[in-house]
Amino acid sequence: MRPHRKALRTTAVGAVSAALAAAGTLTAAPAAQAAPPSVRFVDITGDGGTTLKANVVTPAGADGARRHPLIVLPTSWATPQIEYLAQAQRLADSGYVVVTYNVRGFWQSGGHIEVAGPPDTADASRVIDWALAHTPADPDRVGMAGVSYGAGISLLTAAHDERVRAVAALSGWADLIDSIYSGRTQHAQAAALLQGAGGVTGRPSAELQEIFRHFFASDLDKEDEMLAWGRKRSPAAYVDRINEHGTAVMLANAWGDTVFPPNQYADFYERLTGPKRLQLRPGDHATAEATGLLGLPNDVWADTGRWFDHHLKGEDNGVDREQPVRLKSRSGGGYEGYPDWKSVAAAERKIALGGTTTIAANVNSGADGGIVLLSSVLDQIARLPPVASIPLLPRRWAAVWQSGRYPTAQRVRGTARLHTTLTPTKESGTLVAYLYDVGPLGLGKLVSNAPYTFHGRTPGKPFGVDLELFSTAYDVPAGHRLALVVDTVDPLYIEHNPSGARLTFSSPADDPSYVSIPLREQ
Repeated sequence: MRPHRKALRTTAVGAVSAALAAAGTLTAAPAAQAAPPSVRFVDITGDGGTTLKANVVTPAGADGARRHPLIVLPTSWATPQIEYLAQAQRLADSGYVVVTYNVRGFWQSGGHIEVAGPPDTADASRVIDWALAHTPADPDRVGMAGVSYGAGISLLTAAHDERVRAVAALSGWADLIDSIYSGRTQHAQAAALLQGAGGVTGRPSAELQEIFRHFFASDLDKEDEMLAWGRKRSPAAYVDRINEHGTAVMLANAWGDTVFPPNQYADFYERLTGPKRLQLRPGDHATAEATGLLGLPNDVWADTGRWFDHHLKGEDNGVDREQPVRLKSRSGGGYEGYPDWKSVAAAERKIALGGTTTIAANVNSGADGGIVLLSSVLDQIARLPPVASIPLLPRRWAAVWQSGRYPTAQRVRGTARLHTTLTPTKESGTLVAYLYDVGPLGLGKLVSNAPYTFHGRTPGKPFGVDLELFSTAYDVPAGHRLALVVDTVDPLYIEHNPSGARLTFSSPADDPSYVSIPLREQ
């Protein structure tokens, strides 16, 4: 077992337009400046002879007389190899050898899309091999980073290749199943976005096409097969290997990530035993890193740069002395530091969900989680989350419970949890829970949500439901209240409610229903 290390620096996003824009901002420095880093476009032979299109950026004047730390950057889903060039040049300016490459199956690289399967991790190791043989890279100082798809591949490679001493995984996943199939519910818009982008810019493998077919068809006979496929591609399944290697891991994500929600990252973070850091901030999938791909100032890139500088270059920049869990509220303000994820939600309060409430299924009540990417971006930029008029929600299709008004401002930090007793009229069904911040006029701003699906239940027989809502950081103004709303239809998810289904929520005396909220006075 290798001693614990400390390392990391870099980031990136996943939008093609951002990557192309980044390419247009790369060079052009005043003549008085030092010579720019060297940039080469090369072909690297990946696993099984697959050609990977790559860029190699080396520090100015690098001649092989001394070795430089190496950063490998796999591209995001559906993005070309130029995605990281702006940040690669900045890293090279700081003394790193940087290799960015287009993952197999996309754009001009060969092969088919394997969704971070074994060929992808093998490719990453081949890229490291190539860099050590063809650049002045130091074999003892290897790091990997990426946004989204590149983040997942980086974590998986760290589990399988002990040469990777540090990882910066930005807007990625640790548990693929818990990301797009949480609550046993298909995240339809997120999966459709991935499928569409992959089909336009790449070549999906036959296995991936089959998985998508089963996923969208809600084929329960293939569920075990899909779960096994997802586990093989989940870094959480290999966390013991990462811990054994002592890899320094930085995780960064957005509260509103509609592709890879933050809960699964936080759970993974808690299981890491080596040097680690978790940063969560407002935004949606890969939006927090986007400006950095354009070469603009960006706190995600700056912090991952400090991470790499400390763990790969040995700089005493203080990153190891800061609180490792750093959060930004969706309501504004700077970073808050915590010693661990559990400390984020140290105080919890319960809202009782009393009485018995029955709702009809198959109709969207007007409460929903918004639109993939768009809604959380509006929240990030203009603090405009999805809204609903709580008094006007039709109680035929939505169950509603509210707290009293809070006399002082409150802070929601962490993960709200729903516990209730459900009696269905059909053996299958879906519910979606929403937590709203409700103002004096009854307008509710979405704080969090999560779906839940059940199959094989006996109609008319009650059973317990425990559901974690997506983690968040949100400030509730004084005079507002919190409301829990439950309905059965949301455009973000595939619903499994047969026609005419009804759901009854009750609160037995020996097992009362509640929503537990990580809440404290501001």
